[in-house]
Amino acid sequence: MSSYRFFEEYEHEVTDQLKENYSQILSSIGEDINREGVVKTPERAAKAMQFLTSGNCMDPNEILRSAMFAEGYNDMVIIKDIELYSLCEHHMLPFFGKAHIAYIPNGHIVGLSKIPRVVDVFARRLQVQERLTHDILECINNTLKPLGVAVVIEASHMCMMMRGVQKQNSVTTTSGFRGQFEKIETRNEFLKLISSDLS
Repeated sequence: MSSYRFFEEYEHEVTDQLKENYSQILSSIGEDINREGVVKTPERAAKAMQFLTSGNCMDPNEILRSAMFAEGYNDMVIIKDIELYSLCEHHMLPFFGKAHIAYIPNGHIVGLSKIPRVVDVFARRLQVQERLTHDILECINNTLKPLGVAVVIEASHMCMMMRGVQKQNSVTTTSGFRGQFEKIETRNEFLKLISSDLS
């Protein structure tokens, strides 16, 4: 059996399991699972959950390795305002925001689209923002081996907005720095360049 066929059958099996689980959840909260507006909800929710956690099946390091190019450029490269959407692992509610990422090449650059793809891979897993920041930082640092990497993430968390303390205007900022960005002057240059985007 081909690996593609195996994956299709595995995906179908997982979808069926998730559908049954979502049907049980809906029944448990008092919903009529035969109601017109809800009858297809278990299938839709199952497919949505598979998509939102699809990063578990992807290799972010390979994404970077697939588009690394030898290049003598050794100044800062910044990609700002990378949209991200993830699920908090504590309540499985969304958190969303944007990432600002910079690196200083060390003999190699990477295709610009690959860095947002790395963000997506790590975001499409059950996450906490702190680990998401660290995962992105370490992936770029370990695979691209640049002179430095910086990651700043700003996000709003529905687990704080919809439940619990219910603070609708709160924003969480996390950051990580490696290599040259651990120097105050380099870090400040990066933060100044993205300062128009920071709250």
